[in-house]
Amino acid sequence: MSRKERVRLELLGRVKRKEITVVRAAELADASLRQMRRLWKRYQADGDAGLVHRARGKRPNNRLDDVTRAAVLELHRVRYGDFGPTHACEKLREHGYDLSSDTLTNLLKEAGLWQPRRRRGRHRSRRPRRDCFGQLLQMDGSEHDWFEGRGDRCVLMVVIDDATNRTLARFYPRETLDAVFDLFGRWVQTHGLPRALYVDRAGIYRPDVDPEDPDAEPEPTQFGRAMQQLDVELILANSPQAKGRVERRNALFQDRLVKELRLACIGDIDRANALLDATFLPQLNERYVHKPADPADAHRPVDPSLRLDDILCPQEPRVVGNDWCVRWNNRYLQIDAAHAPLNLPGKQVFVLARRDGSLLLTHNGVRLTHAPVGQKPKKPTPKPVFKKGKTWKPAANHPWKCGGPATASRPA
Repeated sequence: MSRKERVRLELLGRVKRKEITVVRAAELADASLRQMRRLWKRYQADGDAGLVHRARGKRPNNRLDDVTRAAVLELHRVRYGDFGPTHACEKLREHGYDLSSDTLTNLLKEAGLWQPRRRRGRHRSRRPRRDCFGQLLQMDGSEHDWFEGRGDRCVLMVVIDDATNRTLARFYPRETLDAVFDLFGRWVQTHGLPRALYVDRAGIYRPDVDPEDPDAEPEPTQFGRAMQQLDVELILANSPQAKGRVERRNALFQDRLVKELRLACIGDIDRANALLDATFLPQLNERYVHKPADPADAHRPVDPSLRLDDILCPQEPRVVGNDWCVRWNNRYLQIDAAHAPLNLPGKQVFVLARRDGSLLLTHNGVRLTHAPVGQKPKKPTPKPVFKKGKTWKPAANHPWKCGGPATASRPA
């Protein structure tokens, strides 16, 4: 008997001894009078056994038949053995088995295939979400064996909105400045400029402190300079847990995305990005997007006077030589003569290496036309200068010293 059934047995025993009425027993058992009268009739007819639930020991009506149970367990073992219950149920529905995660978990426990995961760690306080979409983005790169040996290792760059969990991700060969610029530019082109960006302390984002003057303001990195130009606050996290939303999204990608790539037999970056754009990200955002506390969109439109491609790229200062050439990565760029009024020799210009591979020169916001030069012109070799009155001595191999015809013809 269960605890509830034992309480009812004790109360109906008192009713039998006429210590209390059925109405009072219903009140003490927290049951309806109608239910208690039914139980009283069963107790009078069958005794203690009349209070036991009549479905106990019988096969449930909604129990899966043995054939279906065996098929589900075999399919899970062969294809979805390392999938979580929720993810596995989603994939099993594609095969015609509509199960809940609890049902699948119970099946795995009965078959001895369930392996619970224990997560232990120190206590942390959860930071509340931002109120509006676009107030804060979190960005991080996740390096992992995404293709499980079917292709080269690569990194998945992920950006997630703090208020809504809306996610954008893309594969790149490495976590480089170009990859970060490309992912951030894709978000801006779709939604606009966010108010702030939360990142880790990788060298792409963290400026180096001068060891000789640690109190001086460090020069921003290329990415930090771009955020300053776009008026986006750049926040550097002190720990991975500080930007927990993007870290948890990375864990989801390393669990689900790896298996989706495996099922699709994908082993290269181009096809993996196509899968992300076509199915995985739309389904992910449809399921996990959170409704913000404030429906207003905090994104800002890009100022028309700003050229996004010219900002989201490396910019390096260079000094113009007297020949109006600028050196960049062992290449020489000849500035056009149309900019002669600027008197650029000795002045500083900026070289912008845009993501499409083109180079752009600017000086105080003015674009400079230029053309590549094969190599820097060599200085002409000066001719030897002979001074008058200096005695000339023939070389050792001169005909006069070799005993040749010239010697025989000399007068005595």
